[in-house]
Amino acid sequence: MVLETGTTHIRDWRGYKGRPFLISGPCSAETEEQVMATAKELAQLKEVNLFRAGIWKPRTRPNSFEGIGIEGLKWLRNVKQETGLMVGTEVANEKHVYEALKYGVDMLWIGARTSVNPFTVQEISNALNGVDVMVLVKNPINPDLDLWIGAIERIARAGISRLGAIHRGFSTYEKTVYRNQPNWQLPIELRRRMPDLPILCDPSHIAGARRYLYEIAQKALDLNFDGLMIESHIDPDKALSDSAQQVTPNDLRELLSRLILRSPVPSDPKLLDILGELRQQIDIFDDYLLDILEKRMKVAETIGQYKKENNITILQSTRWDEIISKVMINGESKGLSRELIDTVFKAIHQESINHQMRVMNNGVMNLAVDKH
Repeated sequence: MVLETGTTHIRDWRGYKGRPFLISGPCSAETEEQVMATAKELAQLKEVNLFRAGIWKPRTRPNSFEGIGIEGLKWLRNVKQETGLMVGTEVANEKHVYEALKYGVDMLWIGARTSVNPFTVQEISNALNGVDVMVLVKNPINPDLDLWIGAIERIARAGISRLGAIHRGFSTYEKTVYRNQPNWQLPIELRRRMPDLPILCDPSHIAGARRYLYEIAQKALDLNFDGLMIESHIDPDKALSDSAQQVTPNDLRELLSRLILRSPVPSDPKLLDILGELRQQIDIFDDYLLDILEKRMKVAETIGQYKKENNITILQSTRWDEIISKVMINGESKGLSRELIDTVFKAIHQESINHQMRVMNNGVMNLAVDKH
């Protein structure tokens, strides 16, 4: 999808000294004092463009703090009046939209638990029809790019011109150091498919812990993301939700001071020539990789033919264990990450199985076609 011409790009909203768009504030609005104290300190940071606070909180388990509700919208309105900051909150249904707009909320975001449901997103889109408000769509909890794009498209159809996406990571059963797996390739692919769409990163929800916020934020900026959403609370350890991933406004100031902003394009023409030559080398190596993969699959098909003739199953677990163990050792010795090796070779293994499956079932499939 190509967004309509009228869509405003967040790159045009660059804040203090051209820095990326920055959204900050507590995970949840808990008390008026907590909201206002946090907002006043954040307002002293010129880098902060918009104050965020969750009013309605979708919690996994009942009896958890599920947000203060409509009362918190009054506090956001007061923040806007007293600090001059724009304010934003999450909406999970059309009623939330109507209530937030009634109190003059500048930005609405659609959370990961909502963007996964096209019916709910469509209801929100209907409620937004003809409204001039900023809307950001978080990625769904599962790594489904088309589902994410579908949610963005539904909101775009409401005529929202200030529209963007938030990358907050993806849920996984595997235990990792992060709360949610970044899967950086998905927002990168989103940028390729929707080049005019602003993309922000939510390091807080990817990290799940303060100590990882800087490295995630820096990586997002290195990937030319348009902004960041980082949770900040006046007293994070006493927060009623997600306390481990929030930072104080002072800690946020220190984090921001360490971030390095890089230019998306080189200013030196000679550097462009150097990069061009190196990219040509990359293109050549990519062609080599494809040629090698083609040859590997032909060998796999030959193996499949022998298995078919001798009535042997396709999957040989012992052999696969030998392959993955060997390539892990070999790959790490070449400076390649275990994540890369695991992802690439699992994909290659699956493709080999697919090729052997076609060989094994070719006769059966033809017979089935003849019978019909």
